[in-house]
Amino acid sequence: MQDPHDEARRLLVPGAELSDERQAWLQTHIGECEACRQYGEAAQELVRAFRSLPIAAAPSLVRATQMRVRFHSSRLREARERMWLVGISCLGVGLSASLTAPLLWGLFAWLGERVGISRPVWQASFVFVYIFPALLVSVLLLARGTYLKSGGRPAR
Repeated sequence: MQDPHDEARRLLVPGAELSDERQAWLQTHIGECEACRQYGEAAQELVRAFRSLPIAAAPSLVRATQMRVRFHSSRLREARERMWLVGISCLGVGLSASLTAPLLWGLFAWLGERVGISRPVWQASFVFVYIFPALLVSVLLLARGTYLKSGGRPAR
């Protein structure tokens, strides 16, 4: 078992998060032990002294930090705007797909009957024609994203 004074000093570290049980034990121990109470008060006084010290940064550091914050802020704003456009585009594609799917299905059924193609063949053709553009665009965007992430170098 650890010495209770060492344990109390370990728990008196500023910023330490304690459970209710540990907090109660510490308060009881500090109430009974003068040395640990003085240690806790000295630690709190040291923290207050450090917090009262003025901290001055070099003007070049302040400017560089401000520039970085502005840069990242503008990038976040641009990303938010792009995501809004992506959301609107997805909504438009979903609406368009739900409106055109029945029409395209009917067209394939009619063509299948007219030309004499079996039902499974024209249905598979419908699925291919309906899904292929999205798959093609997805592969192209994925390839483009991989290309951009690699800094213009071919991915290995």
